[in-house]
This record gives sequence, C-alpha cells and structure tokens, in this order.
Amino acid sequence: MGSSSIAPSFWNGKRVFLTGHTGFKGGWLSLWLSSMGAKVTGYALAPNTSPSFFDAAQVEGDLENSIIGDIRDLGRLKEAMADAKPEIVFHMAAQPLVRFSYANPVETYATNVMGTVNVIEGIRALTCVRAAVIVTTDKCYENQERAAGYREDEPMGGYDPYSSSKGCAELVTSAYRQSYFSPQKFDQHRVAIASARAGNVIGGGDWSEDRLIPDAIRAFEAGQALIIRNPLAIRPWQHVLEPLSGYLELAQALYQKGATFNGAWNFGPRDSDARSVKEVINLLIDRWVSAVSWQQNQSEQPHEAHSLKLDCSKAQEKLHWIPKWSLEQAIDKITQWHGAYTQKKNMRDFSLQQIASYQNT
Repeated sequence: MGSSSIAPSFWNGKRVFLTGHTGFKGGWLSLWLSSMGAKVTGYALAPNTSPSFFDAAQVEGDLENSIIGDIRDLGRLKEAMADAKPEIVFHMAAQPLVRFSYANPVETYATNVMGTVNVIEGIRALTCVRAAVIVTTDKCYENQERAAGYREDEPMGGYDPYSSSKGCAELVTSAYRQSYFSPQKFDQHRVAIASARAGNVIGGGDWSEDRLIPDAIRAFEAGQALIIRNPLAIRPWQHVLEPLSGYLELAQALYQKGATFNGAWNFGPRDSDARSVKEVINLLIDRWVSAVSWQQNQSEQPHEAHSLKLDCSKAQEKLHWIPKWSLEQAIDKITQWHGAYTQKKNMRDFSLQQIASYQNT
C-alpha cells in the first residue's frame, strides 16, 4: 500500500506528445496527465467505438491539442511532433486486437511496426525530447505456454500477426535505441527511451469489440447470455490505471535519471490476479445488478495463447512500482464506472475521482 510515487509537481507544465489519445488506455492517460497540469498534444485516429471513453469523459477539453491523424503518415506525424515540441513522448497508438489481426495482417503490421518506426523517427528529428515510452504488450514474448512469468530479457515472438507485430515493435525500439540513442552517447543526444509491456487491461469506458469485459457488459445490458471462446484461458488481468501508473513512473525516471532506465519494462498484475476468463466473468456476474449468465462458444476458434503471465520484479526493484488494486477491486471499479455512466453522471469528474482514489491507495 502507500501513496503513489507519481509526482504531480513533476508533470505540471511538462509538454507531452501522446499517440493513441482517443483510445481506451490513451484516454485515461490523457485525463491523468492533464489533471496534473501537463500540456498534452494527442495524435490518433478518431475513436473507433461509439460510445468511447474519449467522448464519455470529455477528454479533449483538457488537452492542449487533439490531432486526428494516422501514425502511418510519417510527414504529418513529424509535423505534429515538431509543432508540439514535446519533452516526453508516449507511443500508445496501435491495432490492439488478436482476432482483427488474423483478418487484417497488413494493416496490423503497418500500424504496429511502421507506426513505431515513424514515432521514433519523429523523436530523432527533434532536440527537445528527453524521455520516450513505447507501449507494446505482454503478447510480444515467444509464448511457451508455461506457468512462470516472462522476464524482459526473454525472446520476442508471436504466433499471430498482432503478437508478432508487437514483438517487431520491441525489436525496432531496441535497434533505434542502440543505433541513435545509445547510453554511451547520452551526453550528445540526451534521449532516454524505454518500452513497456502490460497485461490484459480492463477498466470503465472500454467499448472495444472482441474484448471480454466490454463484450460482457454489452451482452448483459441487452439481457443476453455472454458467449465465451476460451473460458479456461489464463490472462494477467489489471485495471487500466495500473500500467498507466507504471508508464508515468518510468517516464519520470527516464527524464530525471536518463539512460539508466532505458530498456524494456513489464507492468503486470500480481501473480494471484492471473486468472481464467471464467473466473473474471463470474466476478462481474456477482456484481451485476440483474441476473445474467454466460455460455461457451463451441465453434472452432483461431489460435490464442492459453496461459500468459508477466514477471514484474524489475519494475518493483528499480522503480518501486507495485500493483495496487486486486482483480476484485478492478471489477468493482468497472461496475461503478458503468453504473455512473448509465445514470448519466459527469464521467470526466467520475473518472478523475477513480484516478485520485488509485493514487491515494
């Protein structure tokens, strides 16, 4: 327990460039940064769901600038970054879905690999950037279907186009860091660059297709049974504010302490919160206001990893970052958020209250 080591005073007035600000994770991070006084320029495609967290929480109103643009457009992206003059860059824009990647592999690689190349090219063209956090995923590892968590120095892999594209994004980040931002020449370039890998992120305001909690909420609100593909699949579930707190602490450390914090970082949940899909849904059902149920989809499904865990001891030892909310607490926060949304409460204020509650835990 204990309060967060994120320092609002550090972020106050910092110029931040954030790709993917219209997405679920990006929207929460935008709100958090703005609430601490950061001057945030967001660059992303328009929200891909309606409703979206970005619209529900009125994220745009708190931003210095919100640019609807594609990270695959190198010229436009570099221009936007040059205009923003950022000190800190968070790269979160991505094609984030495994099943979508099977149907759209070219778009997935173009966004996740070349999009990452373009963002780092944008950083390379500037002299103002001091810290960059490139966000990938826990699925970037070569999955051995083992019980133990994956450590940052283990091989990249990826069975499906999505997981593979994120492994590629990690390799791109590493190659650029060694070629252009090496620790040995830090005094010349002054850029500290890291990648961050999170678990299965859940939270209020996620309306994405093909994600467990949003699918469940849609089904329950429509009075239908939720159809589950892999009820026994084990994933590292975590509330969205958990990895975001890690990204913020990492960016702060990169900015203040330089290249010693370069490299890859895992921000996953406690081992006890790596649980089956079935357990997560039953927790949600227990908290739902009306009687709801689920059943298994019996048709053949594309391959997805059965078991996946992250070893986060590096972040715990070097950044003193630890997860705060249990899976049960995360599910509580989600049901409270959606309850407030249904009651037409001010979701910007409600989301900021959840951020404050997290920071004070």
